[in-house]
Amino acid sequence: MLDQSDRRTPVVLLAGFAGPAMTGVEHIAATLSENPGTVVVHHDLAELREGVVRRTVRTAGTVTTTVLELAHGCVSCTLRADLLPMLCTLAARDHVRRIVLALDPAIEAEALCHAIGTVEVSGVADRVDGPAARNVRIEAVLTCLDGQNWLADATGDEALADRGLAAADDERTVAQIAVGQVDFADALVVLNAGTDMLERERLGAVLARMAPAAPVAWLDELPGFDGVELGALLTRIPADARRGRIFDAHAPLLRGQPPLTTDCGVTLIEFAARRPFHPLRLHDALDVLFDGVVTARGRIWLATQPDQVVWLESAGGGLRVGAAGRWLAAMTPDEQAAADPDRRAMAALRWDERFGDRDVSLVILAHDVDPAEIRHALHWALVEDDELLLVDRAPERVALWEDPFGDWHEDPCADPAEAPAAAERTNPRGETA
Repeated sequence: MLDQSDRRTPVVLLAGFAGPAMTGVEHIAATLSENPGTVVVHHDLAELREGVVRRTVRTAGTVTTTVLELAHGCVSCTLRADLLPMLCTLAARDHVRRIVLALDPAIEAEALCHAIGTVEVSGVADRVDGPAARNVRIEAVLTCLDGQNWLADATGDEALADRGLAAADDERTVAQIAVGQVDFADALVVLNAGTDMLERERLGAVLARMAPAAPVAWLDELPGFDGVELGALLTRIPADARRGRIFDAHAPLLRGQPPLTTDCGVTLIEFAARRPFHPLRLHDALDVLFDGVVTARGRIWLATQPDQVVWLESAGGGLRVGAAGRWLAAMTPDEQAAADPDRRAMAALRWDERFGDRDVSLVILAHDVDPAEIRHALHWALVEDDELLLVDRAPERVALWEDPFGDWHEDPCADPAEAPAAAERTNPRGETA
């Protein structure tokens, strides 16, 4: 719920991919800048690999562009070195009533919100060192998307670097950015939706399941989307919207009461099991998540890693699998007592005498595949009854099974400014990188 007594400066984040979506971001940023006391900040990362970032600051009367040089040439350094301190500086000015961040496609809103809440900002005059969240709060995250191309982007396997939007060593995919921008949004603006009503309804069905609480503006023409209509869209955001909150791996997988029925071939598939996956069979079964699936995410219990919660997250043809802490059953009593109360309460409802809170819980958003095919493949990957006996009575033997998911490592250029994610990243077809 919104706290009317919160005196921190509100921040609106505008996200969008290249093309019409970024045109939408620029239009909305310009529209918001007309409001008195609003400052719009944009960091252009097109020349990031050369170590150059162009920062533009816009108010109702002025536009100022500054060229910044960053030695490391990475997104995290941009956040840490310039954007976060600027938020703190602007928030301290009495005439600044709202800050709008028009994000470059390479900056993910979730990663930025995580950085605002956790990364210490130091050296700002007349301010005690600490996260920028002491001075600013996320009012809303608004995402613009190209209605003609978003679904193709969200279900493909093209690397972000192939579009010229990231450095060659950036492993993120176009689908990861497209899916993440919608999943994290409090409100959506769909541009260039076209006249094909079936495709429009199909896209609407996908959005309703990814961001069910987010109000959507469908625009055939961008110029007509003025300050009044934009204000009405922002007003429609529910009071209990996400507004930059970061959910960990143990939060509910279904948020905002999405439709559970099938619409235009689009459906949410819930898969749950009280026995672990066999690692080799799961590795083979993961191909079922790459075709006809927009995104999948959830917690995995691997037979060979009985103490470790494994997190799986896919976007289009790309997949990330990684460590997400330990099961409560693998913790000491003191560690359990320190765990999140909501997590402990949910675990108590399904606690098993042998395996504790260990289970499998996945949510898969499919748009062009038979859900039965996905369920069949995942059921096949679970351990069979004789294997489950070994998991229970001879874990030392199970530990010797071949495990393609067994070698965790940190992502390149890992940084606390990045959003919490898997400790291991896999390439677009799910093989370990």
